[in-house]
Amino acid sequence: MSGAMIFIKEDLKISDVQVEILAGILNICALVGSLAAGRTSDYIGRRYTIVLASIIFLIGAVLMGYAPNYAILMTGRCTAGVGVGFALMIAPVYSAEISSPSTRGFLTSLPELCISFGILLGYTSNYLFGKLTLRLGWRMMLGVAAVPSLALAFGILKMPESPRWLVLEGRLKEAKKILLLISNSEEEAESRFRDIKIAAGIDPDCVEEVVKPPNIHHGQGVWKDLFIRPTPAVRRILIAAIGIHFFEHATGIEAVVLYSPRIFHKAGVTSKNKLLLATVGVGLTKTTFILIATVFLDKVGRRRLLLTSTAGLVVSLSGLGFALTMVELNPGERLVWALCLSIIFTYLYVAFFSIGLGPITWVYSSEIFPLRLRAQGASIGVAVNRLMNAIVSMSFISIYKAITIGGAFFMFAGVSLVAWWFFFFLLPETKGKSLEEIEILFTKNTRHENEGLEIQPTTSNSV
Repeated sequence: MSGAMIFIKEDLKISDVQVEILAGILNICALVGSLAAGRTSDYIGRRYTIVLASIIFLIGAVLMGYAPNYAILMTGRCTAGVGVGFALMIAPVYSAEISSPSTRGFLTSLPELCISFGILLGYTSNYLFGKLTLRLGWRMMLGVAAVPSLALAFGILKMPESPRWLVLEGRLKEAKKILLLISNSEEEAESRFRDIKIAAGIDPDCVEEVVKPPNIHHGQGVWKDLFIRPTPAVRRILIAAIGIHFFEHATGIEAVVLYSPRIFHKAGVTSKNKLLLATVGVGLTKTTFILIATVFLDKVGRRRLLLTSTAGLVVSLSGLGFALTMVELNPGERLVWALCLSIIFTYLYVAFFSIGLGPITWVYSSEIFPLRLRAQGASIGVAVNRLMNAIVSMSFISIYKAITIGGAFFMFAGVSLVAWWFFFFLLPETKGKSLEEIEILFTKNTRHENEGLEIQPTTSNSV
């Protein structure tokens, strides 16, 4: 959409306000989609929820590619937004539920990596389709999204259903068969199957092929268990999930990614070609360092990467704020050193974000909720994520006009410092733990160890 908006404004003769609404409405609709996706995935399963998201994407892409007027274009954009909400919620949950503990961090971070790669493909397709006629070019930019939507819809049908959802449905034979396919050994499959049955409230020694679970789960009572009468552990999990999604965008990533051309222009880059080149550099940096993060998530752990990443955000945002402030204090003078510092600290910020807070937000929030609450708990996190995304992206220009662009990044640095303390005290390490073990980490008897926050046993049989 970023490239298409230039041509849409010219072709449809719309105002700047309409352009802003067109850009921002996606996240509002994604918020609705993410909240609906939780309950939907509990009813029809994780796999078919992904198929539904693909169909919604397809409809949205076709509407935007056809769009004879602004109203149809907005309808397509809203439809695609609902699909975004579904996908952002279900992809990490599905990845987490089919992964073994040893590879869960890597596999659950892949959606974030592929989003970054998709952004790069978007920049590339915009460049290619921009050579077409005005009426056709932007419609191809938006309509081409129907192709990967179809690929996803058919491709996911070849993938297994989540064994955890099947156990919740009482379909034990199917769940065990899938666990044997996706586990590293038969022993691991048996261990995971036993843990899942316990988490679902089924006798771990049950050998029936199909049973009626003691707790019918289709969303009934989940909201009460999350908000009205949560256990202490669930309350801490909910705070952790909402907090990490809040800080992902409150630390300013949307401002940097969306408005990097303005940042570089403020710093003194005036050539359009150089602005485009610098902006593409942001996308390449983001993709490269998320790829690095996927390799280290299961080796270094979520907590160490997250704390290192957030500390790096504080430093890089402070440096960017300083450089841009120097530029603003010397109007009319070209400060080459400040320009260089602005570009360096922007890339450093994107690198630190992408190696920790970016991918770990989705990994962590999809793995910490108990089985019965996972889908709808994760959907709450995604809703907060989309809301913060919309707030930052639609308010950044007003903020920097009020407190200067340097002041805006000093503000984000302050928020990042608060985020570091939040993560340090409230987010335990989950590396190597099964999904069924993770709830134990959020019980009252936790303490800080050298390797992160670990459970402090009160008896020899407590864990």
